[in-house]
Amino acid sequence: MNKDQIAKDFMEIQDHICKELELADGKAKFTEDRWTRPEGGGGRTRIIQKGNIIEKGGVAFSAVEGPTPEKILQKLNLDKSDFFATGVSIVIHPESPMVPIIHMNIRYFEMSNGVNWFGGGIDLTPHYVNEADAKYFHQSVKDTCDQFDNTYYPKFKKWADDYFFIKHRNETRGVGGIFFDRLTSENPEEKNQIFEFAKAIGYLFPKVYTHFMKKNHLIPFGDQEKNWQALRRGRYVEFNLVWDAGTKFGLDTNGRTESILMSMPPQANWEYMHQTVEGSEEAKTLGLLKKGIDWV
Repeated sequence: MNKDQIAKDFMEIQDHICKELELADGKAKFTEDRWTRPEGGGGRTRIIQKGNIIEKGGVAFSAVEGPTPEKILQKLNLDKSDFFATGVSIVIHPESPMVPIIHMNIRYFEMSNGVNWFGGGIDLTPHYVNEADAKYFHQSVKDTCDQFDNTYYPKFKKWADDYFFIKHRNETRGVGGIFFDRLTSENPEEKNQIFEFAKAIGYLFPKVYTHFMKKNHLIPFGDQEKNWQALRRGRYVEFNLVWDAGTKFGLDTNGRTESILMSMPPQANWEYMHQTVEGSEEAKTLGLLKKGIDWV
């Protein structure tokens, strides 16, 4: 296993996910935008829009390399050396407020001095938290983690709770999932298992999301639910632009801005001092946007 094989496998995951999402949507097709990075490497960003279920989504693959920017060296406390980074990153914004937003990312980073690791995660951001859906999602993620190490899920679930947290709002971005970073081993077999784990998260993504697409897209909704969806999308934007490390890494490495910001929803809203009605579904959702909920 080397960086070229990792990138090749990640590209295959991108292909698989795009195929599954197109089948589940039944209308929209991905358009591909291939790009190159002046300092080295490039990628292919695929966008899907105006479908039966998906309003806007992106499935991006990149493999970039070159001198490591000083900002990254300082932030990650690394010695000066060239870097290579590859990954698949996904955000899907559905048309219906009854279908959740979802994010998934798997990535590999290495330096010419031998430093290397895998990272990634998957998390669910419902506009309306349905406890049964949250349990289904977390059980699916736990089952995948347990195939590799039964300490992964509790450890990475807590990491996600802490990471996907909108500090200035004192609320989680959604119902969480898992987040992991700097997973590596000097043992080749163990490192390969970590790679297989990252890939398993990639292949889990279309299974769980097409389930929600099929199950939830026909649930009725009206103007109240669409207005709430726009407000929750606003929270999503706040997290990605203020707190998300991947956004900052991409911009700090002179990544492709359009691809980095593909996670933004097509429309969002901010309402000054918005208040939910006590006992409403919106208020119930806010009450469940907390760290430490045991969903399984």
